[in-house]
Amino acid sequence: MTPDEFRAAGHQLIDWIADYRTRVAALPVMARTEPGDIRARLPVAPPGRPEGFDGVFRDLDELILPGLTHWQHPSFFGYFPANAGLASVLGDFLSSGLGVLGLSWQSSPALTELEEVTTDWVRQMVGLSDGWSGVIQDTASTSTLVALLCARERATGFGLARGGLQAENRPLVVYASAQSHSSVEKAALLAGFGRDNVRTIAHDAAYALRPDALEDAVRQDVAGGRRPCAVVATTGTTASTTLDPVGPIAAVARRHGLWVHVDAAMAGSAMILPECRWMWEGVEAADSVVLNPHKWLGVAFDCSLYYVRDPEHLVRVMSTSPSYLRSAADGRAKNYRDWGIPLGRRFRALKLWCLIRTEGVSGLQARLRRDIANARWLADQVAATPGWRVVAPVPLQTVCVRHEPAGLVGDDLDRHTRSWADRVNRSGAAYLTPAVLGGRWMVRVSIGAERTEREHVEALWQLVRREAERD
Repeated sequence: MTPDEFRAAGHQLIDWIADYRTRVAALPVMARTEPGDIRARLPVAPPGRPEGFDGVFRDLDELILPGLTHWQHPSFFGYFPANAGLASVLGDFLSSGLGVLGLSWQSSPALTELEEVTTDWVRQMVGLSDGWSGVIQDTASTSTLVALLCARERATGFGLARGGLQAENRPLVVYASAQSHSSVEKAALLAGFGRDNVRTIAHDAAYALRPDALEDAVRQDVAGGRRPCAVVATTGTTASTTLDPVGPIAAVARRHGLWVHVDAAMAGSAMILPECRWMWEGVEAADSVVLNPHKWLGVAFDCSLYYVRDPEHLVRVMSTSPSYLRSAADGRAKNYRDWGIPLGRRFRALKLWCLIRTEGVSGLQARLRRDIANARWLADQVAATPGWRVVAPVPLQTVCVRHEPAGLVGDDLDRHTRSWADRVNRSGAAYLTPAVLGGRWMVRVSIGAERTEREHVEALWQLVRREAERD
């Protein structure tokens, strides 16, 4: 494709995306295809001869769109917000168009230094002190893995330079709540701790990790000849946005020398609101924090911010210095290849930069406050309606609901919950995700799509009542 051909197709593509965003509210939220439908309509073999881009646009309309669940739809209430603000989309487009890689500072100086600036902007926006240093990772899953690798190496005195975990005479243990994200266990397994050394800590009635239970578990492991290594505290759990008490957890960790990692992947965006910062009180005592601007804040996926108190420790664990990447700038500039797992990195800072510049902190704050107000409105409606219950606290934008008809309990209630949620999704008018909380199914209403207004939440409440109460 020549630059002139790119110019023509690019204009057409921008128009196509703009039209899609304009009409997405009229599309069914959930894809209505069955497994294999899309693949069956695509060619088995690649084209032998060049094709024009017109065919791509035709297939976008006829094949791809019908096979999408539309995360940017104003009636998308599933999983978590994954907003891709159009200013951020343009930043992502810029990154791809420039086609540069960050292998070292020298390979693309602006890539490194814009990342330094934007991560520090967000640090200030969420109220973290200047004792934190940030880097952009792809996802919170990767950030948690990096955190546990750093915890492992601090506990072993950099055992990776010797025999690794195989040379340790005491097993290292990781602690987290049952409400923590599945990536925590995955990271612990990949980091070599082993499933037998991952402790699930009891939670309270609000589903928050109990510091006293953590203390007991740590003491038991010490008595059993094991070595406590790290604890993951979650600010905004996946199922219900529960808030683990970061400060008391960090106090336990200090007494026993544990690394504290705070997973604020979704809820971290809310810390741009001063009135929400109580939710991670004590965070300054942590060793690492992750938050995902590619969720609620509005940066196009993927853009996960990982902050550490001791960047020198992170670099020592992650550093790699092949001869072909060395330059005269080494020692005077950051090389972000030493701040994570990949050697190369995309120019992700552009999409964060474009979003913050065009929305401003005040614009981002206004949108998040709108979403929190809409969640509280819905929670009030549910709580005031006979036969309905809010089954978890609503500190942020997720409302966990259950319809509980008289006499319906146990497995029968679970089947009812999943049935009405499925009917809502299949209607195409909204999208929800059921989940298990307290051993029983409930339905999560995650409010936070960029274009979701009160009218959409009101329409959802009417739809949910109609589908659930018809049984």
